[in-house]
Amino acid sequence: MTVDVGELDLHLLDDQLRNLTQDEWRDQMAMARAKHPYLARGPIGYVVTDHAHVTSLLRERRFWSAIAYIPQLQGIDPESTGMGNRPSILSTEGDAHGRLRRLVAPAFTPKAADRLRPFMRGVLERLADAVQAQGRCEMIEAICEPYPIPIICELLGAPAEDWKLFSEWTTDLFRIFNNDLANDLPLIKAARANLDTYVGALIDERRKAPREDLLSDLIAAEEAGDRLTYDELLSMAQAVLVAGTDTTRNQLACTMALFAQHPDQWKLLVDDPSLAPRAVEESMRYLGAVRGTARIAAEDVEMDGVRYPKGTFVFPNFVAANFDADVWPEPQRFDITKESSHTPHLTFGSGIHYCLGAWLARAELQEALPVLAARWPDLRLDGEITWKPSQFGIWGPAQLPLAW
Repeated sequence: MTVDVGELDLHLLDDQLRNLTQDEWRDQMAMARAKHPYLARGPIGYVVTDHAHVTSLLRERRFWSAIAYIPQLQGIDPESTGMGNRPSILSTEGDAHGRLRRLVAPAFTPKAADRLRPFMRGVLERLADAVQAQGRCEMIEAICEPYPIPIICELLGAPAEDWKLFSEWTTDLFRIFNNDLANDLPLIKAARANLDTYVGALIDERRKAPREDLLSDLIAAEEAGDRLTYDELLSMAQAVLVAGTDTTRNQLACTMALFAQHPDQWKLLVDDPSLAPRAVEESMRYLGAVRGTARIAAEDVEMDGVRYPKGTFVFPNFVAANFDADVWPEPQRFDITKESSHTPHLTFGSGIHYCLGAWLARAELQEALPVLAARWPDLRLDGEITWKPSQFGIWGPAQLPLAW
């Protein structure tokens, strides 16, 4: 028997949900599952709360990315934003998405990420050098904020001295996910225009004189005579900047906050730096900077006896999925010695929109942790952690005072 999702008796997650802490989020998800195995009602659409159904929904091609609908969800006319006039790998679907993914995927392999590992270590070591003698730092300002930008500059082939420009543009571009588009739109549009001008000049240079960098790889990318257009190159550069910086900044901050609160786990990493890959996966499961996403039914969709009418918004919740006790025994325990699970955490997503830069992000985190563990073996909190507003799409500590 099939039932329309609107007819289900579901736990209501109201607007106050955006003000909850991570622990309170998990409690709310547990309350929701007590009423329905995997669905809750949100202020707009429906929240999916267990690992299996979040995974299925992300892999279901009839549910499309809702990024293009962000203005509409905030009550803003999409046409007024001027942001929907260029295809992006973050929001395209079907054959168009598959084409972009095939063309750019070779530039985002583990091997491609590994080429940058020495550079990553060098960046992190220089940042740590600057604060080492002080015995304390505000982690976000000193390490997390500046760490990924030089790496993205190196990846794209931009001069290292321009990292501050990229940092400012990234911060403004990411405002699209902060649920305040009415106020943030002028900054977002200005950042996009500035980035287009900058990257356009780089594209012109690389077409004349290719180098060993991502932009040259993307210009050369070809499959059966098909190449990326100029607009697609601009869009990919923006996607790399947006997806490859604020996420890593916040995830490193989340990970270090966890370790500061779990000194026993930090000691394990100090004593055995080879645990870094496991530590990265476990911290992303336990406290992910990306806590969910949004999808829209492109047509009437029936899944597991539930019908989602065309236009229904659904919100796969990664926090709930990553704490699913049916997948992870003792999900509330942070333990970096856990054996790798055959079931992945969902902080990178799943399906055709699985994070293209996942290997790059993993490499950045895996390189950062051993460097910091070697320098700060007696790491401890040096004050209260201040967290960003929970409505932020990419989330983590706003301030993380640490000492050693």
